[in-house]
Amino acid sequence: MVVAAGRGSRAGGDVPKAYRPLGGRPMILFSLSLFSADKQIRVVQPVIHEDDAPLYQAAAGGLDVLPPVFGGATRQASVLAGLEALVAHQPEIVLVHDAARPFASAALIGRAVAAAKLGAAVPGMAMSDTVKAVDAREHVTQTLDRVSLRAIQTPQAFNFGALLAAHRNAAAAGRDDFSDDAALMEWAGHSVAVFAGEAGNVKLTMPEDFARVESERLAMLADMRMGTGYDVHAFSDGHHVMLGGVKIPHTRGLAGHSDADAVLHALVDAILGALAEGDIGVHFPPSDPQWHGAASEPFLRFAVERVQARGGMIAHLDVTVICEAPRVGPHRDAIRARIAAIAGLSLDRVAVKATTSEKLGFIGRGEGIAALATATIRLPWSG
Repeated sequence: MVVAAGRGSRAGGDVPKAYRPLGGRPMILFSLSLFSADKQIRVVQPVIHEDDAPLYQAAAGGLDVLPPVFGGATRQASVLAGLEALVAHQPEIVLVHDAARPFASAALIGRAVAAAKLGAAVPGMAMSDTVKAVDAREHVTQTLDRVSLRAIQTPQAFNFGALLAAHRNAAAAGRDDFSDDAALMEWAGHSVAVFAGEAGNVKLTMPEDFARVESERLAMLADMRMGTGYDVHAFSDGHHVMLGGVKIPHTRGLAGHSDADAVLHALVDAILGALAEGDIGVHFPPSDPQWHGAASEPFLRFAVERVQARGGMIAHLDVTVICEAPRVGPHRDAIRARIAAIAGLSLDRVAVKATTSEKLGFIGRGEGIAALATATIRLPWSG
């Protein structure tokens, strides 16, 4: 379960914290992508604020996760809503993660899953700073022994039935003041174990947190690359064309082994070119029958995931559609939004343009459509 129902007002910005961009991707997408790609995780349940449904759909509409459920007035109520939604899936264990911690790792998930057999376990970090308790006047009342202290993170791991029962009992008792699920389980009489957390699994709360991680991330991604892609498809029988994941009505269709989406195909080749990892035909050969008539969106997701697998980010995608018809202008915003959603980018990192060939060549004769794309990516410097 990825919890993102809070407003995050302390983080500032003009969108709720979970949708604030990090490296061009909405923050919530980091956690959703991580958990949905993990082979140990069967289902991923997002919990969001009701007002954020359009933002969520734009950010994560194409991911392989369960439909989001709406949270409550407190984090505790939001987690309970997520647990109730998961009942139908009969999970044995559940990991509860805050979307405000976007940099968890697959290794941390593995430790959480292993620790869940204990019934209740949380990731924790030993304290390196001296910790003092203070009174209402901010005067020190006690210096705590940091040897026995841990800073607790998420994902927290639990037996599903035990956590659900504890949440239901707390709700029935009118208790909604627990700061995390471990505290609630302690109240319910369960022993909670601590396993190793990660220094990089930081929680982003204040504007300076976002500024710091953006600066650190860009400093690490010093290897900037560009790739280009080109694709062309001939017109054939049909009543629509697919461009950038958008179905556009037309008097003819496009011929191709998949859905003949020239825009997405060009973008895939541009990204793979920047990575120097072949082209779309290498990874999705037209000779393979499984790609016959297939939608092209998974091809673009694959290319994006290849960038992420190498610790990189996509800085910008730019595509030009070349055709006499249909008119692309009325659909430009929809195409930009769809590409941004598939690639997990903010809208200002996707450009879509269109032009004609002034009646010259096969395009001018109305025989087909072409697309030219450029991808700018950043990778960790490898020397």
